Amino acid sequence: MTQRLTQTQLAERWQCATSTLERWRCLGIGPVFLKLHGRVLYRLEDIEAYEAKHLHKNTGASVQVGGAA
Repeated sequence: MTQRLTQTQLAERWQCATSTLERWRCLGIGPVFLKLHGRVLYRLEDIEAYEAKHLHKNTGASVQVGGAA
């Protein structure tokens, strides 16, 4: 079974406000999410993919997913 995080749990993981995640959803940015029975949930695999996509070595260079620094 895929692990899912609530908006509050993801906000705690990323140390950001839940309102930031709400704004990102409205703007269509941030990780993909599920909306089931009125609840917003994030699959852990989608969160990890989003995090991997946003890895950087420095301000100008992204890191390939799975790449060593």
